Amino acid sequence: MVKKKLVVLTGAGISAESGLKTFRDSDGLWEGYDIEEVATPRAWRKNPQLVLDFYNMRRKNVVEAKPNSAHLVLAELQDFFEVIIVTQNIDDLHERAGSRSVLHLHGEILKMRSEKNEQLIYPIHDDIQLGQLAEDGAQLRPHIVWFEEPVPMMEKAVQLVAHADLFAVVGTSLLVYPAAGLVHYAPPFLPKYIVDKKIPDVSGIRNLHAIEAPATTGMQQLRDLLVG
Repeated sequence: MVKKKLVVLTGAGISAESGLKTFRDSDGLWEGYDIEEVATPRAWRKNPQLVLDFYNMRRKNVVEAKPNSAHLVLAELQDFFEVIIVTQNIDDLHERAGSRSVLHLHGEILKMRSEKNEQLIYPIHDDIQLGQLAEDGAQLRPHIVWFEEPVPMMEKAVQLVAHADLFAVVGTSLLVYPAAGLVHYAPPFLPKYIVDKKIPDVSGIRNLHAIEAPATTGMQQLRDLLVG
């Protein structure tokens, strides 16, 4: 039997319960840093050492974190559906939980790339150093899509959502564009689900079932809805 295709958009809320902080806190800071100073191309040009220090610390946080039950439930759903995860997160917790198909919209903290050629990508689990060069002679930078940069995987994500049989949104405020716009590519007739501890304004979305709960408890409710 052909499995139905379940496409799931995940955001920072699913990793928050693993101890990874979200960047859109009320004060607009991420781990005490101003986003403008560490997560834009301008920041990289102005102070690359500060940017490297920031992401080197984020990388340590990710390596120390463990998948939580929300990640594990998504992996378990592969027994019932063809599950494709489109994540805004830069951690690898979905993969470590056992999810086999994960598209990272905003890059991956455990990879680095040439600042000149975004196709030259390398794994990294330690620190990236200033003066550490790619094979093209350019400085290596985090393989992250910063604010003000295009999102190269967006087109592929749109196609995945447009051809889904079921669509779910887990742990995202639907405020970060263009990723937040993915929900509008799901056909109107498609069954849709949203899991978040604070449901955003979704009044214009048809066939939507909202579960207002943290990702860990909310994903268990979603699993029960989908498979009983």
